[in-house]
Parts: sequence; C-alpha cells; structure tokens
Amino acid sequence: MLLQMNSCSGFSLKYHPLQPSSSVKTFRLPSTQINGLVNRSQRKKYSVKCSSQSSFSLTNKVGNREDIINRNHKPLNKSTVALALQDGYASKSEEENTLPASFVQVLNKKFDALYRLTRPYTWASIIVGVLSVSLLAVQSPTDLTATYFIEVLKSMVPAIMMNNFVNAINQLSDVAIDKINKPHLPLASGDFSIAEGIAIAIASPMMGVAMGMMLRSPPLVICFIIWWIVGAAYSLDLPLLRWKGSPLMAAVTIIILNGLLLQFPYFVHFQKYVLGRPVVFPKQLLFAAAIMPIFNAAIAFSKDLPDVEGDKEFGLRTLPIILGRERVFSIAVNMLLTAYGAGVVAGATSPFLPCKLVAIIGHSALAALLWRKAQTVDLTDPPSMQSFYMFIFKLYYAEFFLMHFVR
Repeated sequence: MLLQMNSCSGFSLKYHPLQPSSSVKTFRLPSTQINGLVNRSQRKKYSVKCSSQSSFSLTNKVGNREDIINRNHKPLNKSTVALALQDGYASKSEEENTLPASFVQVLNKKFDALYRLTRPYTWASIIVGVLSVSLLAVQSPTDLTATYFIEVLKSMVPAIMMNNFVNAINQLSDVAIDKINKPHLPLASGDFSIAEGIAIAIASPMMGVAMGMMLRSPPLVICFIIWWIVGAAYSLDLPLLRWKGSPLMAAVTIIILNGLLLQFPYFVHFQKYVLGRPVVFPKQLLFAAAIMPIFNAAIAFSKDLPDVEGDKEFGLRTLPIILGRERVFSIAVNMLLTAYGAGVVAGATSPFLPCKLVAIIGHSALAALLWRKAQTVDLTDPPSMQSFYMFIFKLYYAEFFLMHFVR
C-alpha cells in the first residue's frame, strides 16, 4: 500500500510531529483476523493526499466492504494484547500494594503520636520505683518466687495507665501553650485529635482503678484514685485547680505522684497482700520517704526552666518566671547536693560495713557528677536545660538503688 503525504500538519506515519513534506512511505498490510474477518486485500494500493488544512482523501475506490472494516479497525497483534493485559494487571497490583502501604504508614504515624502523648520514658520511674519498693518487703530469698514477680508485673501496669492519664490530661489542657513551647507533641501538632486525646485521658484511669480492684488490694485502689484526682487537679483549668500555675502546688503534686504514691501504698500491698505479713516500715523506706521529695521538688523546679517564654505568654506564674532561671537552677542544684549529703550521713550510720561503703561512695560520686553537669548547662539554650532535667531523672532512678544500702 502506498501512502503519500504533502505538507500535512500533525500527521505522521512514524508518530513524529516533524515529518518532512513530500515524504513517501510504502508498507504492506499483514494478513490479520479481526472479529472473524480476514484481510485478503493485501495487494491493493491506496494513495492518501493530505492538504494543509489537515484533511485527507482516498483517491482510489473502495469496492469491498471488508476493506472498509479493515480500514476502520486498527490491526491488533499478540504483543499489543499482551502489553495491554500486562498494564492492566500492573495497575491493579500497584493499587493493591499502595493500600496496605498507606495503611501501615497511618498506623505507624498513630503509634508515634501515642508514644509522644504517653511519653514511655516516664514509665522508667514507675518501673524502677515499684521494683525497688517491692524488694523492701523481701526478707529472704525464698520470697522471690515466680508468683511474686508476676504480682510485681501486674502491679506495674495500672501505675503506667495512671501515668498515661497524667500525661494526656496535661497535654489536653496545654494545647495552646505547647504550640509555642513543645510543638512536636501530638495534640499541638495535630497528629492526634482532641477527641482522641480525651478518649485516652478517660480510658486510662478507669483501666488503672479497675486493675487495682482486680488485684484485690485496697491500698492500690486508694493510690490510683488519689493519682486520678491529683493528676487532674494539676492540669485542669478550673476554680481552685490548675495547680501547675502555682510553684508550691506544682511541687506538692510531683512529690505525691512520683514519690509518696510509689512508696507507702506499694509497700503495704507487697508486705500484706502479696507476702501476707504484718506491715512494718523498714529504715530504707523511711529514708526514701524523706529524701525522695527533695528529688521530686528539684524535678518540679527544673521542669519549667525551658518553658519560660510560653508560660509567660499565657500568664502562668511558675517559679522560673517569678525568681528567674538562674536562681531556680541554683536552688535545684543545691537541693540535690543537700539530699546527697543526707545520704552520706545516713549511710555512715549503718552497722554493716559493705552497706556503709556503698552508701557513702555512691552518694558522693553522684554528687560529683551533678556538680560537673551543672557547670555545663546553658540557661539560654532550651535543649541544654532539657538535658539537665533528664539528668535529674537519672539521679532519681539511681537513688532507688542506693536506698537499699541505708540500713
């Protein structure tokens, strides 16, 4: 078949837009079968003239209906059909692979937001505190049975749920402030909706109290109810509440939540309801009850050091705003050094030489580390102040170990 083109704009046999004028292409149609019709007019030649108006006409006469059918249908071959089928299946496969991938991404994003809402690194104080206090009730190695350790794990879970409540209600109450101070938090950044935050804040304490009831431990049930009330009073902006706005009440809240509630209720639980012994408070527990509030107060004062700008904008009267960062930082460091001095004195009164040495050397070494860390803190740099705050938590965890040597 002969095809002749004369200055035809937009028409090319080789699908090229810049086909030279007066080009002549000759090709022969293969014998193909389309819809049951066989092209038997292979030897017929057609001359197509294309004008400048992009129109063309057939100069020969078409005398066969089969030629019309063959002319109006583009010949298909196996490679074309296979390619089309392959493309179709590829598109379907891509859609099937995209849906699970997007679901996994959303799920990962939600887990990351939950991590930032509940802040699992704060669970460390609960895990260390409960484990340390539980060991105070142990009087002999025979007490360390599998049942005992299972009870320890079971008592940790509701405390973690109560801690999640405190973190959630605090972030719910501080969304506007956190957009300035901590925009990475999930409620401030929008990774969690307010409704999702409220659901977690409601479900967590209810689960904690319910677990305390399942353990059949009145001291733990009372502990979790107090935890619920004090945690809400610390954050909720209601009359006589919002204790975090008062330096004194903020310190009292942290002393209660991080100190007293992890000591006496849990000791009574293990001593009476797990081991079945009458309650007698040992020297180590009384020492911890005296020294841990100092650590908690230092934590409360240091916590607000990086947040001065946002707290000041929203009218909060935290201690760093009232006294200044430098003075509050100095107070926190001196409080901790005083606590370590008390630990050295208490360790020196122990009648057991190994315990005496560990208590004296341990508290002295931690005091030296604290002094060295304090010299490197930049009070104009929020990350530096946050690093010091986290360092105090590490000192707090270490004290749960050292208190066992004050005998």
